[in-house]
Amino acid sequence: MAPTSAPRRTDEPPSSTAGTAPKPAPRISEPRTSRPAPTGLWALIIAGGYAAGLAADAFGVPAPYLLASLLVGAVLALCGVVRDRLPAPANRASQALVGALMGSYLTPSALVSAAPVALPLTVVTAATIALSVTVAWFLARGGRISRPSAVLGMVPGGSAAIVTCADELKADVRLVAFTQYLRVGLVATTAPLVAHWMTSASSAAGGHPAAGGGAGSGLLHVVAGSDQLTGLFTLAVIAVVGSWAGRRLRVPTPLLIGPMLVALAATLSGVVPGFAPVGVLQNAVFVLVGLDVGVRFTRRTLLSVRRLLPSVLICMAVVCLGCAGLAWVFAGVTGTPVMDAYLATTPGGINAVLATAVSSHADVALVSTVQSLRLLAVILVTPVIARLLASRWSQP
Repeated sequence: MAPTSAPRRTDEPPSSTAGTAPKPAPRISEPRTSRPAPTGLWALIIAGGYAAGLAADAFGVPAPYLLASLLVGAVLALCGVVRDRLPAPANRASQALVGALMGSYLTPSALVSAAPVALPLTVVTAATIALSVTVAWFLARGGRISRPSAVLGMVPGGSAAIVTCADELKADVRLVAFTQYLRVGLVATTAPLVAHWMTSASSAAGGHPAAGGGAGSGLLHVVAGSDQLTGLFTLAVIAVVGSWAGRRLRVPTPLLIGPMLVALAATLSGVVPGFAPVGVLQNAVFVLVGLDVGVRFTRRTLLSVRRLLPSVLICMAVVCLGCAGLAWVFAGVTGTPVMDAYLATTPGGINAVLATAVSSHADVALVSTVQSLRLLAVILVTPVIARLLASRWSQP
């Protein structure tokens, strides 16, 4: 018996190894890591977005590079060609360059001209936040959505930062992200059309402005200054140092606000050569901004929130119309052109609004100042409001 039992024991280890042999199952998941679109495909998509912008510009579409690339990204995402966000390096670069562009418009004269309307701007900013919170309360009351999720989804400004703090506030991160970026997409799509209509109605602008804007239309003229190499070097330094400083100081949306603050300091110093992106570089930045918004609208995302979509769209329309009314009041009180007031107060992504302002020849300094201040206010106030709503009213 002993000899017969011994072989059985020696046979057991092979059987156990045979039982563990199928364990290479994790290798099946390896192809899933290759889901992100390859670099070559993204290069083609970005080039296609730029080509679509050129075609839209030829047909006189307002903010052509932003709108055309946004639609290209949305179509590709809905068709399943792209299932991922814009590559991180391209997204970071676009945010940093947009921040540098914003800071370049905040000249001393622009800040001085905005000082007399500081009080009305503060009132409009507070009214916008109050309107968004009120609409969010009604959305939570009528739909299957928690109040923190509704508030974080409806407040305008700082989409990336709001989504980041959603998990901490026990909100539905996916719903907050969808609501935020749906609002950004709607405003990015409608703001150029509304601004173009306002410009045409008031006959304030003669002819169709080129989306590239800025000095020089040559392919080699990509920054505002005359010395292109020095300007490009300065722009790169501002983008890198600003992004690092923004993260170090933990400001909201550091890749945008950090370069904006560094560019503001460089502009106010008066000794830094022209570094603002113009021409082909500016158009490329707007293409990246449009694609970043468009590729978020995948079929999976739309299906996950299809039951809430009608009520969310109605609430967004109310917020947008309310902000337009605030802009009309602000323009009447301060004497600001209606288009400038509308772009300054519209509840959209700051990148998309800035692209529209540049393309429409609006007062970019005023738009940048108001949008930046509202972004900071929203980031500071919204978590407090969400916590109050979550603690004071019990959720069903």
